[in-house]
Order: sequence, then structure tokens, then C-alpha cells
Amino acid sequence: MEFPLLPSHVGKRGSLRHPPDDHKTDFTITDEIQRIQSNFPAKIICLQRIRFDYGAEEVRLAYFIIGKKPKMLGRWVWGQYATLMPIEDFKWIIQEAEKKSWW
Repeated sequence: MEFPLLPSHVGKRGSLRHPPDDHKTDFTITDEIQRIQSNFPAKIICLQRIRFDYGAEEVRLAYFIIGKKPKMLGRWVWGQYATLMPIEDFKWIIQEAEKKSWW
């Protein structure tokens, strides 16, 4: 089955809310590595490099899956839980980050 391309998120802005006072921290995705999961092609694993507006840089491991509910059917949807992946996929993502000199 063919799935749509997942667009790049580089340059996209976002924010985090911190409990208990609901403090907001804004960030920009400065780079991203994407890989279709080798044993589940309806899932794309992403390692994102993020720069917070106050200057700190961090990485976020995320994933998107193909939606199954009517409103999002056939579209990429943000994965909201901790992801599992084959070790080889994880190694590949880390090697790509090293090639890009992320650390």
C-alpha cells in the first residue's frame, strides 16, 4: 500500500506547557531525520533537533502513523505515546544524526 509523503517539519514552530503553573516555552524545529519503520510501513520515526527561544538545543524522538479514524483516515497523524522500533532503525537514525554533526 502506498502512503502519502510526510512533509518536513523543519522551520515549524511549537510550544510546550509546563505544569504546575502552565508556563509556556516556545521552540523551532531546526532539523529532522525521518525513517519509515522497517517492520511497519504505516509509521515514520522522526528525530527532531529543536532550538528553544531562550537558546537551548535538544532532540525529540517522535513518530507519525497513518490515521484510521474517519476524520484522519489515510493521513499522517502525530504519535502521542512512547514509540517502539527495531534496533536497526534506531541505529540508523543515530548514525544519520552523527553524519549531520548534531553532537
